[in-house]
Amino acid sequence: MTRERLAGAARAALGGGRRLEAVERVAGGSKKGVYRLAMDDASTAIAYLWDDAENYWPAAEGDDDLTDPFSPGLGLDLFEAAHARLEALGVRVPAIRLVDHEGAHYPADLAIVEDLRGESLEELLARDPRAAAPVMARLAESLEAMRDHRARAYGKVAVVDGGGTSRGTSCEGVVLDRALRDLDEAASRDPRIAGARDRLEERLLGLAAAVRPRAEYAVVHGELGPDHVLVDADGNPVTIDIEGLMYFDVEWEHVFLRIRLHEAYRPLGVDGLDEDRLALYMLAQRLSLTAGPMRLLDGDFPDRAFMVGIAEHNLKQALELVRD
Repeated sequence: MTRERLAGAARAALGGGRRLEAVERVAGGSKKGVYRLAMDDASTAIAYLWDDAENYWPAAEGDDDLTDPFSPGLGLDLFEAAHARLEALGVRVPAIRLVDHEGAHYPADLAIVEDLRGESLEELLARDPRAAAPVMARLAESLEAMRDHRARAYGKVAVVDGGGTSRGTSCEGVVLDRALRDLDEAASRDPRIAGARDRLEERLLGLAAAVRPRAEYAVVHGELGPDHVLVDADGNPVTIDIEGLMYFDVEWEHVFLRIRLHEAYRPLGVDGLDEDRLALYMLAQRLSLTAGPMRLLDGDFPDRAFMVGIAEHNLKQALELVRD
């Protein structure tokens, strides 16, 4: 059924005279369907489907509240706003071939973008760290362009660029509120977190109290792991899964990069990051990467062992941060 529905969209995106020959699900998406479209002339493209049936995350109150910077990045509007912002900054993103808001081709938000058939940065780093060096250098340039573009308000790019206002009074306040919710959820699911709950809460509150106010915010991806960076034929990093793009503290981005890249993070490091924010955001992200996978496992996400591993690793790392 998906193939039949996508046939017209594929022709519209890639040009008439072609026939859709195959539709292949691309692994990795948890909030939207990602499919490779192969035409009978060997041309290909990628389809993004923001369909409820493609979202593995259990529904939660506030999911559709775009004023929450951390609400799920769902839908074509967020994608288009993020794409436009990154493209304007010179950050390489997949070229858009077609967008469908109205259900002309599919009964859900749909975008078709260029297909980058090369490996991800994660795969390249594992295969040949030396070959990855120039890609990392170009990624550092992209991050610099994002860091240098400032806004006077924080929140999702679609909200802020549209003149809207986000909930809360500061990035650190929003992070603290989210971290406390993640702590409650993780503690309800695992006795090790429950046993350290008071210490974790006290540490979060203390770290948040040390953060000084800030009035400008940078563009951050939010979940910029090496699996969210593809490498094109010219060796350029191409950023994907961009719907969560927001104006926020740049430290949030760099904590996530450190968690995901480990020693490979070094080429992306920058001077002048706020150590108090880094400390708060590290504990907050460890708790998020514990509670989030646990929540995802309530649904029918297929790669369950992988998610269990993420939750377990980050649970242990969170406990290390409050070890006496």
